Amino acid sequence: MLPLVGTPMIECVFESLASHGVTEAVLSLGYLPESFMQAYPRNAIAGVKVTYAVEPEPLDTAGAIRFAAEFAGIDETFLVVNGDVLTDLDITRLLRFHREKGAEATIALHPVDDPSRFGVVPTTPEGQVVAFVEKPPRDEAPTNLINAGTYIFEPSVLARIAPVGRVSVERETFPALAADGVLYALADESYWLDTGTPQAFIRANVDLLRGRNHVHQFAGVTNESWVHPSATVDPTATVINSVIDRGCVVGRNAVLNEAILMPGAVVQADADISSSIIGPGAVIGSASVLGAICVVGANEHVAPNSELSGDVRLGGV
Repeated sequence: MLPLVGTPMIECVFESLASHGVTEAVLSLGYLPESFMQAYPRNAIAGVKVTYAVEPEPLDTAGAIRFAAEFAGIDETFLVVNGDVLTDLDITRLLRFHREKGAEATIALHPVDDPSRFGVVPTTPEGQVVAFVEKPPRDEAPTNLINAGTYIFEPSVLARIAPVGRVSVERETFPALAADGVLYALADESYWLDTGTPQAFIRANVDLLRGRNHVHQFAGVTNESWVHPSATVDPTATVINSVIDRGCVVGRNAVLNEAILMPGAVVQADADISSSIIGPGAVIGSASVLGAICVVGANEHVAPNSELSGDVRLGGV
C-alpha cells in the first residue's frame, strides 16, 4: 500500500498484470489485511477482479501460495508474483516459454551485481533449473541470475506443498521440482526492483519519475518530479527527483532532492531533505537538514535546525 508517485504500489503491480491480459487475481494477505480490503471494497484493483485470501496463521511462501490457490479454487495454470516487486517483465513471453518447455513450474530470472540477498538459480542452456541456492555468500554464488519473484505454476505444484504449517517455496518446493527436472527458468533484462528497503523504495519512485519502467506512466511529472495538485510548494523551493503527495506543504527556500513526501507532510522554510522518506502528516522543522537515509514516521515532528543523516528512523512501529 506504500505509494509510488502517489499511487499505491499494489495498483502498479496489478496494472502490469492487466497489461498482459490478467483479469482475475487472488491477493494473499497476512499482515494488516483490512488495509487492502478497506482500500478496495469492491474487490477490484486496476480493473482486475480480486479475491482476498487471508491466512489464518503465517504459512511462509509456499504455504501461502497453496492456501490462496485452494481458497480461490484455482485448477489451471496460474501466475504467482510478489507484491513488492516493481517490474515491466514480459509475462506473456514467460508463459510462452513455460508452455514450450512443458514445465511444471517456471521462474523469471534477473541479473544483479550482488546475488547474496536473493535465491540464485543456475540453469542448463535450455533453461532447465539444476539447483536453487537461497541467499549464497557473494563470492560463492554460481551465477548472478536471481529469482525475480514471478512464477508460472501448473496446478500439480500445489500437491507438492504440505497442506498444513509453514512451507518455503524457495527452500523446499523449488529444490524438489529441480530434482525432478520439471523446473525451468528464463532470464530477462527487463526493469526489476525489489522495493523492500527504504533505499529501494526511494529508488523505485525516482525510477518511475525518470520513466525507467515502461509499464507505468504518471500524469503530472514535470522535470522528473511529481507534485499533487492539492499540495502547496513555495516558488522559492527547489524540488529535484522528488514526490510531493496530496495536501503537502513545502516552505520557502526548502530543498528536496530524491525526497518522498507522503500525504499531509509539511517541510518548513529552509529545510534541506535528500534521499529520505517523510511519512503522512509529519513536520520537518525549519532549517533542518535530513540526509540519506532518513525515514520519518507518520505525524512525527522534527525540531527546527535538526541535522539527521545515516540510517535514521523516527517513529513508526
